[in-house]
Amino acid sequence: MPDPLLTPLAARRDGVLDLLKWLALLCMVLDHLRYVGWSLDLLYVPGRLAFPWFCLALAANVARAGAVGREGAGQWRYLGWLLLFSLLSEVPYRLYIPDPDTLNVLPTLALGLLVARAWQRRGGLALWLGIGAALLGGLFDRYLMFGLFGVLLPLAMLLVLQRRWYWALLPGLLCLAANQWQSLLPAARLGNQVAAWALFACVLAPWLGLAILRRMRGFSPPPMRRWAYLLYPGHFLLLLMLRNLLA
Repeated sequence: MPDPLLTPLAARRDGVLDLLKWLALLCMVLDHLRYVGWSLDLLYVPGRLAFPWFCLALAANVARAGAVGREGAGQWRYLGWLLLFSLLSEVPYRLYIPDPDTLNVLPTLALGLLVARAWQRRGGLALWLGIGAALLGGLFDRYLMFGLFGVLLPLAMLLVLQRRWYWALLPGLLCLAANQWQSLLPAARLGNQVAAWALFACVLAPWLGLAILRRMRGFSPPPMRRWAYLLYPGHFLLLLMLRNLLA
């Protein structure tokens, strides 16, 4: 039986997908509040949900575009907006995050989009762009937020969208690999509760996201349209202003 998430009417906005995006945005803002100046290390845990939920929303958009035959201009515009705001967000990101050692998250999502589309199309330009994106993810792993594993996470989400819930373990492990598991595991073994809960959140994040998409239908939050791209660089600037006020 086809998943209604993947076969919507062309003119219908899917509210549950907007809900997932709003929740991912909330988790991202909570995570970044740790850098305002307060002692909020516990917010690292919900922050582990943000990236996999954005990847899941991206994968759902790719799947829906394929289901209703909109693989063309719409998907290229999607990529174009990601690339544009990758550039526009880099300065606010570096102004707010202390000593960043990677680019902002949008280049990772842009490469992940190309990889997911390559799997879906499996031919033509999309395939070659996806292969190139995966190679770039491997070559520039250290400069990308969440690295090569983060680039592959949208593809993993795409693969499990219509599968049973236990398949979510695959992107869960990939999400764990994309995060700082090398430091989280030793810290958890030493009794650090934040690290232990963060590991748990990484593994469960894809399953929780899929549960939202499948079980919370009927929600109608404000739709996230193109203006929502401004929220990424904008929230860095607002939090920077808050940090300066608190200093």
